[in-house]
Amino acid sequence: MDRPTSDYPGVPDGFDRLWTPHRMAYIAGESRPPTADASQCPFCLAPDNPDGLVVARGQGVFAVLNLYPYNPGHLLICPYRHVADLTDLSEAELSELGAMTVQAMRTLRAVSGPAGFNLGVNQGAVAGAGIQAHVHQHVVPRWSGDANFFPIVARTRALPELLAQTRERLAAAWVSQDAASSGGSRNEEGTGC
Repeated sequence: MDRPTSDYPGVPDGFDRLWTPHRMAYIAGESRPPTADASQCPFCLAPDNPDGLVVARGQGVFAVLNLYPYNPGHLLICPYRHVADLTDLSEAELSELGAMTVQAMRTLRAVSGPAGFNLGVNQGAVAGAGIQAHVHQHVVPRWSGDANFFPIVARTRALPELLAQTRERLAAAWVSQDAASSGGSRNEEGTGC
């Protein structure tokens, strides 16, 4: 009996199934730190990772691509300090977080021309924070029609390029913050958290 290949589990079947096994790490929580320990925090480790997805560095905050993006170019603006709540940030960090969010929007507009943005900080698990111990601002570029059937039916995002390629394009287009508004730029060596 001849059966289409899509009847057999695990057999490549074109676009009848969209396999995303890399998402299991996120679903299972493998990439999330088990405690509030800064030595295991991905946001504390990101600035010192030479193969990481950091796009831009400031004095007190940095921009990094989201490892599990909602849309292409989904950035996170994170303080270097390991703090859990927006109210724990210093005035300088809070100001720089706002300035870097604006610069992220400008850079994303220049690189990929989104029609709009979703901006937000999820505080606590009940509010959707995947990593509660280190506060971070989401900058999600949006395009008309970007919420197609994939996220609704398959709970999957279709991304047009690898994260490393997106990082290269954004980092190349990033314009350094004015020293007066950001307090200068953090050196490459950094200390993490």
